[in-house]
Amino acid sequence: MIKYVFFDFNGTILDDVDLCLNLLNKLLTLQNKKKLDIIEYRNVFTFPIKKYYELAGIDFNLNSFEELSEIFINDYQEASYHCAIYPHLREVLAKLTKLNIKKVVLSASQIDNLTKQLEILKLKTEFDNVLGLDNIYATSKILVASDFINNNKINPKEVLLVGDTTHDFEVANKLGFKIILFSGGHQSITVLSKTNAPIISDLSEVLNFID
Repeated sequence: MIKYVFFDFNGTILDDVDLCLNLLNKLLTLQNKKKLDIIEYRNVFTFPIKKYYELAGIDFNLNSFEELSEIFINDYQEASYHCAIYPHLREVLAKLTKLNIKKVVLSASQIDNLTKQLEILKLKTEFDNVLGLDNIYATSKILVASDFINNNKINPKEVLLVGDTTHDFEVANKLGFKIILFSGGHQSITVLSKTNAPIISDLSEVLNFID
């Protein structure tokens, strides 16, 4: 029985795909590289972010990953406050609350930035816990999720993770969570299909996976 639903943030809660594409293209322009369109972007996006930058055409001999990360986050954070959340999210959260299912945000975002975004969206109080990283380099969510379930003595089999990337699939596999992938986020359905995980196109479908 599902007792916890973990939601990824970027591309699952927050529709920031167009914003991230625009900021990537700003970095590519900085290096006089070819810009990507939305289809190309969703086919190369991956974790860790450094690998995705390389696939997109970024040359770290021209600018370091750390430098580009600083540029990205400085432009991203304020602009992200104007992004919308995906349809039906609030209804799903309300239904999970009625079912006494705990709701957790699990993100590779820096925790303070993530918390501010949730506050701006008036979503912070909708979640029981918010889990993020202590840096801006968007590495892996596995450690922070593992610490949380261990510290709270949570049975991984009672956790459903909702995400939009193959990294979310990797997190779920590593920790023993159930997983569903949302096709409206940062990776294309072609990429997501390689995991053989269940794929949804609307967040309302999350409720179909609650035992």
